[in-house]
Amino acid sequence: MPPRRRSGAAAPDHLTAENLETLAAAIAEGKRATVYLREAMPSLGLEAGASAKVISVQGNTVLIRPKGVDDELPFEAEELLMRRTPAPKPAPAAPAAPAVHQEIEPGPPPAPKTAAPKTPAAKTVATPQPAAAVPKPGAAPAKRTSKKVPAGVSVTIHAGADNDWSVTVAHGAKRPGKAVPVSPDAVERAVRELGEETAIEAVESIIVAARNLAAARVDELSRQLEDARKALEALGAVE
Repeated sequence: MPPRRRSGAAAPDHLTAENLETLAAAIAEGKRATVYLREAMPSLGLEAGASAKVISVQGNTVLIRPKGVDDELPFEAEELLMRRTPAPKPAPAAPAAPAVHQEIEPGPPPAPKTAAPKTPAAKTVATPQPAAAVPKPGAAPAKRTSKKVPAGVSVTIHAGADNDWSVTVAHGAKRPGKAVPVSPDAVERAVRELGEETAIEAVESIIVAARNLAAARVDELSRQLEDARKALEALGAVE
């Protein structure tokens, strides 16, 4: 049994390997998996702690769709959280200092004022301040460039009963695209390049069966053509 977590242990500040396994299992079962951003993304209008739907998990990379963003973005496990972090509580205000009442005893009467000699006013010279850096017009703030990691590609080869071959391609968990017709010899060359014996035997067995069927059809048509030619010659001899 895995060791139990201590109740007093602090929650990790990013997704762990165990979290990644849990998310991948939830997606495989068709369940919704949610994570949260550790840091804000001002370029997309996302705050720290914003929720995001998990699309797929590949190694340490998680493909997510943040709430309010119509795009799928790849994030590393260190950039995400399993649970939303609570907002920090404001510090309590310091208690106000008690008012101190001070009694002032009357003192001797003030001495008569004497006119002080005037001194020339000191001239103040303004020192030039360095000009603040003005941003260049048209300069846009740096945005986070999202590098999309392909979620995987599935290529399926279909062989019909009438020796018609086609290929469909599916990206990740999306539905396969439209079937594209291909020739049997192109499929045979492709599987031979792959070098996978099981695939080679399966494709060749279908192609050989189709060739034998076509050859038998040619023989049958040739026989029918010969019979028709003989019948035509017989009709010509009668005339």
